[in-house]
Amino acid sequence: MTEVTKIAREDRCPAMSYTEMLEGDTRRVPDYLFDESMPDMPTDPIAIEPYISEDYARMEREKMWPNVWLFAAREDEMPDPGDTVVFEINEKSFLLVRQRDGAVRAFYNVCLHRGRKLRTKSGATSQLRCNFHGFTWNNDGSLKEIPCAWDFKHLEGKDLSLPEVRVNLWQGFVMITENNSIPDFKEWVGPVLDQYDNYDFTNRYTGMWIAKKVTANWKATAEAFMEAWHSVTTHPQLLPFLGDANSRYDIYGDFFNRAITPSGVLSPHVTGKDQQYILDKMAEFSGGSDANTNRRFNASSDAVELNHDDPLQARKLLAEASRKGFQEQYGYDYSDKSDAEILDNFTYNIFPNFSPWIGFLPTLVYRWLPGDTPDWCIMEIRLLMPTPKGQARPRAVERLYIPDDEPFAWAKNVMGEALAGVFDQDLANLPHVQTGMKASGNGLMELGKYQDSRVRHFQTTMAKYMSGELPG
Repeated sequence: MTEVTKIAREDRCPAMSYTEMLEGDTRRVPDYLFDESMPDMPTDPIAIEPYISEDYARMEREKMWPNVWLFAAREDEMPDPGDTVVFEINEKSFLLVRQRDGAVRAFYNVCLHRGRKLRTKSGATSQLRCNFHGFTWNNDGSLKEIPCAWDFKHLEGKDLSLPEVRVNLWQGFVMITENNSIPDFKEWVGPVLDQYDNYDFTNRYTGMWIAKKVTANWKATAEAFMEAWHSVTTHPQLLPFLGDANSRYDIYGDFFNRAITPSGVLSPHVTGKDQQYILDKMAEFSGGSDANTNRRFNASSDAVELNHDDPLQARKLLAEASRKGFQEQYGYDYSDKSDAEILDNFTYNIFPNFSPWIGFLPTLVYRWLPGDTPDWCIMEIRLLMPTPKGQARPRAVERLYIPDDEPFAWAKNVMGEALAGVFDQDLANLPHVQTGMKASGNGLMELGKYQDSRVRHFQTTMAKYMSGELPG
């Protein structure tokens, strides 16, 4: 077990710390989960203007978006040569194409003749043909055909290949940037990305993909998922088995931060409940297999004797049942995997709009796409599923867009009723965040020093782009 020096801190929740939970794990925990990285952060108020100003949104489009790495697609969306993905953000449209050699290339999705988009939908193609006049490019971006070539003699000998943007492939994610000067993606983010190496994300596939319009700024929407302590008011049904205030928050460099929220433990806001209460409420929330797990501990003739003096026992039992369940479902041996990696919520954020979680269970991925005004955005939610052992990785499911007048519950048959309910609770706040900020009397927000630290970190990096400090 990794040795950890405990330092009592008055600026942390006085309940059991996440480090103490890791020390009580039934398996060896990776060292990087013990690591705490929290530089001293200022406590100045945060300005509201960046969330509501069109001028600020314009500066984002000019100074930030072209100069960062963006999550454009999953490789499982485009596994075969000729597969294409249309990725659009702000006013930009990019066309990602799988090449014969397995590489992915990305082009500006614009015909060089009259500027029409070459493709408006993702899908397989043998060539890139404009539907306006028929200018055609090969899938590698080289020019194939100009109709009425006699009228374009002046272009003979001119390079009319489609302009490209840089592509990096990382853990099955296709990352792109318009900036040719910034480092490759892994170097740009830093060594912290090594934390993903244990979980074989390259071999995962998109098993769920939901998109929903949110009537709030993309930054405000992203920030709603950067801390867990809103659960006490927004998600009270989670408190019996989610350590919201026990969450660990860590910051690494300019572009990466994480929140780790323990599962299978009581929230510090809940008192007077025993370990059986955690199991019962987890089963009630999740239903299905978790309900069966609960009966295994409580209702069977050989039920486990609960030690209510151990605040981590429910967590240990849930982790062990999950190991067995995952092995049955996916065929891999999880017997040596830590309780933490099996159960906990690892909400990792990569600047600016990309949140790929880690862990051995099916993991969430968020992406936020800004609207054409500061007052709305699109939130996408994916669930990355492990490919069962010995099977070929399935192709990604298609994105399901929820009608603007419908809640996430509209998609409960796809995402599950419990998960849809959690996101609907979040969305109940966000429109009022946007209208509330516009009604502010002083134009400022006062943040918590620790639990809101990821929000402050995100805004600090954004400010560096706006001032010209980044990219450098």
